[in-house]
Amino acid sequence: MTKLIILGSSNAIPDERHENTHMAIQGRERLVLIDCVSNPIQRMRKAGLDYNELTDLILTHFHPDHVSGVPMLLMTMWLLGRRRPLNIYGLHHTLDRIEDLMGFYDWSHWPNFFRIAFYRLPAEEMTLVLEDEEMRIFASSVRHLLPTIGLRVEFPLTGRAMAYSCDTEPCPQVVRLASGADVLIHETAGPTPGHSSASQAGAIARDSGAKKLLLIHYPTGEFDPRPLVNEAKETFPGPVELAEDFMMVEF
Repeated sequence: MTKLIILGSSNAIPDERHENTHMAIQGRERLVLIDCVSNPIQRMRKAGLDYNELTDLILTHFHPDHVSGVPMLLMTMWLLGRRRPLNIYGLHHTLDRIEDLMGFYDWSHWPNFFRIAFYRLPAEEMTLVLEDEEMRIFASSVRHLLPTIGLRVEFPLTGRAMAYSCDTEPCPQVVRLASGADVLIHETAGPTPGHSSASQAGAIARDSGAKKLLLIHYPTGEFDPRPLVNEAKETFPGPVELAEDFMMVEF
């Protein structure tokens, strides 16, 4: 059974119970990490995921709360003896900066480093990122402060689908990404430039015909996020939950 594991649910300022937003999709043949923060190996271990099985890394955009863990992930897997190649996907804007960042660490001289295959995605709607018999992942540019993608994941064996808005203002691209999805995971950092409120996330879920809404990338720490659920229910008639760290959704 293919499953989604929320590895972090906080906005850019995490606390002791909520890491920055990132997640993983585990199938029989692939383990896909969506964004990479904190200490990735330890986070995956805590979720019961084997880092040796990681096949793909999708980076949604180049903000620290989404990519800060990339150097640690690559270095730790190398030091632990990884030999299996890793695929990394993202927009040109994102991957160019990841390569520049790793260049500062002089990674081209790390001996016996495993192969990295970069896949630069065009900034077009419903770009196919990867596919196998268990999943098809598509990306669309969304409306954030710098080039950013949201994702749609379809599960052909069950006919189910999920969508992830990533960081974005309300935009029609997310409505189309989430069209008829069983679950829409939508950010709720607040009604500021490049972000969305819970009420706006609910309206996107309603307009897309999504069956369920999971709120993510919400303020934590001293902020109580629980009222966000009722705020989203004002605009979305379906079930609404807060995404929580280490929550699992089966598809």
